[in-house]
Amino acid sequence: MSSIVIAQGGGPTAVINQTLCGAIVAARRHDPSLRILGARHGVRGLTRGDLVDLAQLSESDLQRLAHTPNSGLGSTRDKPDANYCESILAALQKAEARAFVYIGGNDTAGTLEILRRQSTGSCSFVHAPKTIDNDLMENDHVPGFISAAAFVANAFVSVDLDFRAMPGIYVGIVMGRHAGFLSAAAAGWQQSRDDAPHLIYSPEKPFSVAQFLDDVDAVYTRIGRCVVSMSEGVQDEAGRPLAEALAAGSVERDAHGNLQLSGGDLGIEIQRALKERFPKARARVDTFGYLPRGYLGVIDETDAKEAFEAGAFAAQSAFTAGSGSVVLHYDGHHTAPRIVALDRVAGRTRHMPDGFFDGASAISEEGRRYFKRLLPRRADIFTPFV
Repeated sequence: MSSIVIAQGGGPTAVINQTLCGAIVAARRHDPSLRILGARHGVRGLTRGDLVDLAQLSESDLQRLAHTPNSGLGSTRDKPDANYCESILAALQKAEARAFVYIGGNDTAGTLEILRRQSTGSCSFVHAPKTIDNDLMENDHVPGFISAAAFVANAFVSVDLDFRAMPGIYVGIVMGRHAGFLSAAAAGWQQSRDDAPHLIYSPEKPFSVAQFLDDVDAVYTRIGRCVVSMSEGVQDEAGRPLAEALAAGSVERDAHGNLQLSGGDLGIEIQRALKERFPKARARVDTFGYLPRGYLGVIDETDAKEAFEAGAFAAQSAFTAGSGSVVLHYDGHHTAPRIVALDRVAGRTRHMPDGFFDGASAISEEGRRYFKRLLPRRADIFTPFV
């Protein structure tokens, strides 16, 4: 009996299970007799035959799964070589798979493109998008980003209120290895020049600790507080991640060669630099770490809906259009999924456009409009007296 195999790769998000459930529902509609198999922990579980029957999930369980954040099937960052891919293809053949839907980021799309090239069978390979980094090519935005961006925006409004009440300097270090969309997201809720974050630093612009301290000094002098959003992937003038430069060679990388950035070393060094420059100021650095990417308390409705639709479209495309990568297209009024060739997404990184920046530490009006369009409505809070 033929099957469709679904797996999840890379970091979890708040809505990745919506994508999974969308694929399950679409596969059921396409062929009620089709086996729907979920691979535990991505391609690693697939090669080990560690599969779960998803076709038997009740409607109530599907609803609960869809609204549960983080990867319900488990994930992996394995980077398959040629031999690994042969094992994956053999496992798919054993499962009589007509389609393999892999939910993930650009590394996941890269794995599917390798499988597509090596495959001699009739299995379709479809990439369903997810990443809080929002850095997949061809997408206006990516499922998972809006919920994470809402977490970040809420966090900076809350911190701004704190530091209005008790002035000082605050730096929030936000996930984002190569692109600064998430660290910049809170700009969509800025209503005046004095709203946080007052300074935003992303990987797209060279970062200098000395210039950063001068920037903070200027804001702190002007309004008596300074709230900063800093991407964990900020790079020095030589293009090297600052976290790597500060770690003096003792860095960890995943199987894809990606630097592990969420350990807190960058925050420690930024805290030290602030204390040296502003010894009498209330200064605090927090590393948001994994919290924004799958936080139960902030799951955006639009994000959930689009994630489900992306999964459903991925499964439909696997049976009708063949291999490819599902992307979210925005036509100026509506967002809808469409499919493009895998090699247009696989292994590529989308950066924030130059037009989103106003210098090295601020977001332009164009950028703020983009984030405001995606974010939910800002809470209607009273403007403090201070």
